[in-house]
Amino acid sequence: MTPRSLFRALAVAELVTWTMLLVGMLMKYAMGLGDLPVRIGGSVHGFVFLAYLVVATVVAVNQRWSFGATVLAWVSAIVPYTTLPFELGVARRGMLDGPWRRSGDGGRHPGFLDRLLFAVVAHPFVAALIGVVLVALVFAVLLTIGPPVPSR
Repeated sequence: MTPRSLFRALAVAELVTWTMLLVGMLMKYAMGLGDLPVRIGGSVHGFVFLAYLVVATVVAVNQRWSFGATVLAWVSAIVPYTTLPFELGVARRGMLDGPWRRSGDGGRHPGFLDRLLFAVVAHPFVAALIGVVLVALVFAVLLTIGPPVPSR
């Protein structure tokens, strides 16, 4: 899986889960079906949202995006339906081209984030498992804290 294909998969998943959440809200408020549709859509969306942030960060480090481009990737997950247009825009600019970096450049000493990226790329299954566990832990903490707005 290339940086481009991974980023696109999460951008599309984020878009799909926004739809799930909005349909759940429609079912709750317009159709009076209670909290369950929102809980399901919101939970799936929340997990994919966190996973998208992680993947966007890993891809940003690999592709050497500027901090501003990385922040725009994060913000695109907050605004409904903007992850895919963001992905198309960075792909069009060549910002997703190329393979995963596995080592530092000849004249440049790799920093902490580069070394972490090299470990992730060298052990993708272990890194994915750790990533899923960390996202699940953050998700569990956020669920314990509660929703951002009290439900009615």
